[in-house]
Amino acid sequence: MLTRRRLLGVAGSITAAGLVPRGVRALDGLPEASRAALIASDLIYLTPIKSNGDESSCHAEVWFAFDGTDLFLCTSSDAWRARALASGLNSARLWVGEFGLWTKSAGKFREGAELMATGAVESDPAGIEHGLDLLGAKYPVQWVIWGPRFRNGIADGSRVMLRYRPST
Repeated sequence: MLTRRRLLGVAGSITAAGLVPRGVRALDGLPEASRAALIASDLIYLTPIKSNGDESSCHAEVWFAFDGTDLFLCTSSDAWRARALASGLNSARLWVGEFGLWTKSAGKFREGAELMATGAVESDPAGIEHGLDLLGAKYPVQWVIWGPRFRNGIADGSRVMLRYRPST
């Protein structure tokens, strides 16, 4: 649910990072409803697109952070989303919204704002730090527990930062 506090917090963290102008220019073609959903939602639902153009059977609801241009998520390095990118499946379909576990949603997640995106495993330390900072700002309560896990996991290789850029 979009609350005034959440909206102001996200807008403040984006503004503080100096990313609004760059992000707005980079994704001029992104529908306003999609942009608003990316700012308001705590979850995206994600599936890779196979080389034949079909959706993968792998789906997940995941935490993410949006900087106006890219979506960042931290995941296990052996998770299917990381393995898909490592194997060259860099196209993904995303749905934005909160519909609970995808396996129990009876496909309701497909009613969320739908985006196509191109993903990559983030290898630049500055990009990784940027993603971690955004996630920490978006999920401050959860970050008390998950922040160290994400940082330590990235340091020891058990986690990776993924970056997705929506297509416009």
